[in-house]
Amino acid sequence: MAMASLYRRSLPSPPAIDFSSSEGKKIFNEALQKGTMEGFFRLISYFQTQSEPAYCGLASLSVVLNALSIDPGRKWKGPWRWFDESMLDCCEPLEVVKEKGISFGKVVCLAHCSGAKVEAFRTNQTTIDDFRKLVMKCSTSENCHMISTYHRGVFKQTGSGHFSPIGGYNAERDMALILDVARFKYPPHWVPLKLLWEAMDSIDDSTGKRRGFMLISRPHREPGLLYTLSCKDESWISIAKYLKEDVPRLVSSQQVDSVEKILSVVFKSLPSNFNTFIRWVAELRIAEDTKQNLSAEEKSRLNLKQVVLKEVHETELFKHISKFLSTVGYEDSLTYAAAKACCQGAEILSGCSSKEFCCRETCVTCVKGPGEAEGTVVTGVVVRDGSEQNVDLLVPSTQTNCECGPEANFPAGNDVFTVLLLALPPQTWSGIKDQALMQEMKQLISMASLPTMLQEEVLHLRRQLQLLKRCQENKEEEDFAAPAF
Repeated sequence: MAMASLYRRSLPSPPAIDFSSSEGKKIFNEALQKGTMEGFFRLISYFQTQSEPAYCGLASLSVVLNALSIDPGRKWKGPWRWFDESMLDCCEPLEVVKEKGISFGKVVCLAHCSGAKVEAFRTNQTTIDDFRKLVMKCSTSENCHMISTYHRGVFKQTGSGHFSPIGGYNAERDMALILDVARFKYPPHWVPLKLLWEAMDSIDDSTGKRRGFMLISRPHREPGLLYTLSCKDESWISIAKYLKEDVPRLVSSQQVDSVEKILSVVFKSLPSNFNTFIRWVAELRIAEDTKQNLSAEEKSRLNLKQVVLKEVHETELFKHISKFLSTVGYEDSLTYAAAKACCQGAEILSGCSSKEFCCRETCVTCVKGPGEAEGTVVTGVVVRDGSEQNVDLLVPSTQTNCECGPEANFPAGNDVFTVLLLALPPQTWSGIKDQALMQEMKQLISMASLPTMLQEEVLHLRRQLQLLKRCQENKEEEDFAAPAF
């Protein structure tokens, strides 16, 4: 049976007051004069409508992350790096969110995973007076924003649980501005803060826990430059379990007497879909939209990626892994990796599933600058439904000298494996029975020996792993703190 279509809802007033009404404008002007609308202008500059009926949490977070000018480090569409709901898949697959919505704890997890600083509270963990102070804090600053999750029924609105950013506060009237991301349903509106507290102080049936709010601000560091984890489908659960539980058990239960033997034990049992879990962050662009030379920003970011890649290649662990992989016949050519990345890029650029694309061919070229090579570009011809599109992949590389002259080294499986092992908790290797070998392994993965940029890259992955473990153990609704190392 076809569902009847709807065009918006009438905002129940009272208790809410439409932001664009004469009274709503008056409340806004009063708050503006008192300096409690400072955060509003950044939020409204990046305000968006949720793209799916159950995407209110993702849309709210996208608005806030963009308002804080946090660089996602990966492209959204075309040449643009930008937070979009489709990119927020670190803690819950998008298909699950689309069908069931998302819990408070998972949104907190996503905010952490995206590199933001987060303070989250359920109503039973704080008081209305403290909530009021924090609303005031965010409303008088451009560097902190609040997302609230509440039950619409308290405001006599249709629907149930919902997420939206808080856009401002009128202290004299004790009213908060809700920037409702379901703009197809209700406009932004003012509500009494006491009523907002009551709406948050309700039970989410999906978790059995009270709702609440979170404060989000800029991080001390941006997300990873070169590597990231993904949970595009449910396979991440088994992979996270393998890394966090099975690897420590395997290295402690088997007789290992060398680093190569440890690597053999770890890689022999890798889940088949492991390569979908960690990937290098690709710099992508539509070939027809760009000139041959790299832009200044593209060249700058490529240079930074090359620094990180070089630091990976210089670690002793990388040398061990490269030697081991060569003995088992592992091959990971640039064109094969680029073909996969180009199809992923086409997905990002078009918004369609990568399963709908195939990469017909790739061509590796070197982009020349005024005096020297600027970088390596792989152009892939991506095919979908009979149509073709050229996608450029900007590839970082490092140089090594061999008997036949300088040789370029590109991102491949060996450096991905290296960084992922570095990101595992140090206690992963504590069960190794050979004490000398355990100390050697700990030295190989020691953070103290890593350069600063590689340290930050590894910490980003380690933070993501911790958050995924929290989700896997269903603890994301209890533990809101950033992962501690």
